[in-house]
Amino acid sequence: MVVVVSARLEPVTSASWLWFGMLAVGSVVHLEAARGIERVREIAAEGSPYAHMQSTWFFAGILLLPPPLLAALIAVSFAHEWYVVYRGRAIAFRKVFSASTVVLGCAAAAAVFSAFSFGHPPETAVLNSPRGLLGLVGAGFLYWLVNYALVVGAIAATSPDKPARAALGNPSDQLIIAGSMGLGSAVAFVVVHVPWSAPVLLVTVLAVHLGLLLPQLRVASQTDSKTGLVDPTWWETIAARELDRARRLHSTVAVLMLDLDHFKHVNDRYGHLAGDRVLREISTAIRQSVRGYDLVGRWGGEEFAVLMPGLSAEDTEAAAERIRAHIASLSVTTRDRTNTEVHITGLTVSIGAGRYPEHATELSPLLLITDDALLRAKEQGRNRIVTANPALPLQRQQSALPSSQPLPGQPPV
Repeated sequence: MVVVVSARLEPVTSASWLWFGMLAVGSVVHLEAARGIERVREIAAEGSPYAHMQSTWFFAGILLLPPPLLAALIAVSFAHEWYVVYRGRAIAFRKVFSASTVVLGCAAAAAVFSAFSFGHPPETAVLNSPRGLLGLVGAGFLYWLVNYALVVGAIAATSPDKPARAALGNPSDQLIIAGSMGLGSAVAFVVVHVPWSAPVLLVTVLAVHLGLLLPQLRVASQTDSKTGLVDPTWWETIAARELDRARRLHSTVAVLMLDLDHFKHVNDRYGHLAGDRVLREISTAIRQSVRGYDLVGRWGGEEFAVLMPGLSAEDTEAAAERIRAHIASLSVTTRDRTNTEVHITGLTVSIGAGRYPEHATELSPLLLITDDALLRAKEQGRNRIVTANPALPLQRQQSALPSSQPLPGQPPV
């Protein structure tokens, strides 16, 4: 209703179309560059407001675009996010709802601009005044308030079993929105007055996004210091949420458990510093062999785990084979215990593969049966992939614990 009613309020000029195109391209490029981190952040934010820096382009649109094109910009961004970034694995009605709250937030902000008699685009002389500052602050506040209140209300209404405080999210996330609106104001100025400098500002937005949020995510996710991969606790948290999402979408989730073959020989022959270098190279090889939004974790010692949503049985096997082949082709240059440069080759990995819901419908049984497949891969000669088989008796009747967390009374592996 807001879009329809406001569609005739302002004319759509050729300059408006140009600005719309620039903002739409910036929004798409921004999401493409940051989609790996944003997909993990969005899943990690399940049950609380998800704040991302697309508000940069939306707020710039408030300053530059008439209502129809502003709504179109929001639609393009959310459609690209749903189809390309999340590959249809986001809950569709949630994305529609979120896009709607942004449209309403933008409409409220545009109403403030209208009250201050700002046009599209507002003149620099008007903005560069106390009145202009007041208009910007008021528009930004209403943009944030309408969007945030609607999202928090929806979360609280659909999660009555959770504390109301959880629906408010992390207060620091609101700083992301505030910073995005500030950048959006700068984007609007650059697009109008120095458009050839727009690519520089796009790089700035990406640098701020990745430079601030990636370290924040690493701290929150408790990454492993040697490899930069997430630790088992965080990996299992995200895996449980992915399984919940797969149930709602009637989709699949693939899990790979990997163990380097004869890694002890590397440490014994070349030293532990060389072994750490090998682990880092292996971690990089695994990440390069899977999709940007697949989650790779260090499961303990020389074991790794990979979470891959939405894969078929054939795609799961193909991904496991890419990892196996990539690791087998590695040549790691490092120094041994005598400080002599060496090239470590011949590295191999055994892989167990399991899938939800084909092999198990809960996370713990899925990890257990996948870990059992890994054990069978090692028993069958190593350097191979074995798919879980629920028909076979499990060979280890215990939880699939990381090797760095031995059971009570057992020595560490």
